[in-house]
Amino acid sequence: MDNEYISFSLGIYQDLIISALDKMRRDNIIGRIWAKDYTVWKSSPDEIVNRLDWLDAPSETLEKITYIRQTLEPFINGSINDVVLLGMGGSILAAEVFNQIFGSEDGYPKLHVLDTTDPISISRFTQRLNLEKTIFLVSSKSGKTMEVASLFHFFYNLALEKTGDSASNHFIFITDKGSALEELSKKLSIQHVFSSDSNIGGRYSALSITGIVPAALIGVDVEILLLSAIDAQQLEKTENFSGEFAATGAVLGATLGTLAQQGRNKITLIMSPQWAPFGNWLEQLIAESTGKEGKGILPVLDEPLVDPCVYGNDRLFVFFQNAAVDNATKISGLVEAGHPVITVTSNNRYDLGSQMFLWEMAAAVAGHFLGINPFDQPDVEITKAHIRRMIAVYREHKELPYELSSLTTPECVVYGGPQALTLADKLKNFLSEADNGDYFCLQVYLNQSPEVDEALCTLRETIFIKYGLAVTTGYGPRYLHSTGQLHKGDSGNGLFIQLTQENFRDVDIPDEIGKKKSSLTFGTLQAAQSQGDWQALKDAGRRIIRFHFRTNPVAGLKNLTDIL
Repeated sequence: MDNEYISFSLGIYQDLIISALDKMRRDNIIGRIWAKDYTVWKSSPDEIVNRLDWLDAPSETLEKITYIRQTLEPFINGSINDVVLLGMGGSILAAEVFNQIFGSEDGYPKLHVLDTTDPISISRFTQRLNLEKTIFLVSSKSGKTMEVASLFHFFYNLALEKTGDSASNHFIFITDKGSALEELSKKLSIQHVFSSDSNIGGRYSALSITGIVPAALIGVDVEILLLSAIDAQQLEKTENFSGEFAATGAVLGATLGTLAQQGRNKITLIMSPQWAPFGNWLEQLIAESTGKEGKGILPVLDEPLVDPCVYGNDRLFVFFQNAAVDNATKISGLVEAGHPVITVTSNNRYDLGSQMFLWEMAAAVAGHFLGINPFDQPDVEITKAHIRRMIAVYREHKELPYELSSLTTPECVVYGGPQALTLADKLKNFLSEADNGDYFCLQVYLNQSPEVDEALCTLRETIFIKYGLAVTTGYGPRYLHSTGQLHKGDSGNGLFIQLTQENFRDVDIPDEIGKKKSSLTFGTLQAAQSQGDWQALKDAGRRIIRFHFRTNPVAGLKNLTDIL
């Protein structure tokens, strides 16, 4: 069934989804969403009624474009070479997509997204900066996110050292009114503060101030982007919903939700090069919106496409392509094997605006079918609580809580997992616990480099080919603000492999702005994050093993691959 630029090949599931669309029409779900009726999802309004302004974001942001451009004018006249965006999760992912798909126009600064606590990455990045030609865009709704506060303290103190009294001129804030960050802006006399909408959650904020300000900073034609989103917004209106197939988020969401109820809860995203950067944004939107109350849709990115018979009956495939990419043979093979396939085709990169709104609506509608609140993230807070507790212990005792290892070799220390006498048996016995419908997840707390990325890719593909189950990968703490909610909130089908290492260089986090005293380092914060999530996963009854590389992590990853 072809509908403009979206094609649905649903096989035996088609009639089920047609019935779901008809019921959605009879229950006036779309009209109720636009009326901001929280009962579409839950009987209580908590964390729903104050999370629905994303519905109006494209048109409301378009009205602010003149103000945005006037405010940013001093930074796009050639005086600034680099913009460093400090944030986590939904505060930065849209900006990262805009940056990777559009890039910086001539005469505009280059955008760099920093959402890590890895001391090596932070140190390497800092050495490349000319602080006199750099501004920092700090994006945090609450202003209390631990990673963002730590990065801000570090870079503000660095700016003070290099630029003195003019340090505040090198910072722009995006935050909610009344937040801790807004209060701090007054104390530091930071002149450029954009107020984000407190009634929009981070992962739904792409088309609001949060996503559009960094896009405008690098010269993206944000008017066209928003007009594209407004076109999609209008297509989602009640009068356009007939209960039949169409290229809308409502239909897409009904399809996702219905297929997930039938066990097709792993959405495998096959992205053409043009659309590849969109995957990370989609991953957070889907995983954090749907992964809770024992349910969830797992996004699978960057997985090699293999023979259709390898896949279990838990997959939905979504192809993003343009006219230059012909996936017809691959798609027909999957469909013939009984797998549902959705194809999205576009040749215009500014369709990104409409795609973002379409998928936001899809996530909201899928939440309705799953009977969950797509706008909260309860299990994210559980990990944060463990991290705060561990940091408090460190500050008091100068060491993190002790962990008991289950196996030690000269190269690697193993925590958790089944009993075994060798590293090989540890890994194989753990992986063999997986059953049909399960998935593996590599949670990576290693110093990122091309060599590490390549070794991870090989390990991941090896596990996938050997076991035929979905394998996902995420760097920490980034994944904590993306897929971390689903890991702890879904039905428990994940097997988690944490990968950590010794940090041979560390970076202090200043306790206060303008003072050098430090009671915590980025390396310690990173370790607390991995251990905090470990504990949250254990509390949730998840299966988890950790390999801590004492020497060379690339060699360690290759060794794990060789074992398999």
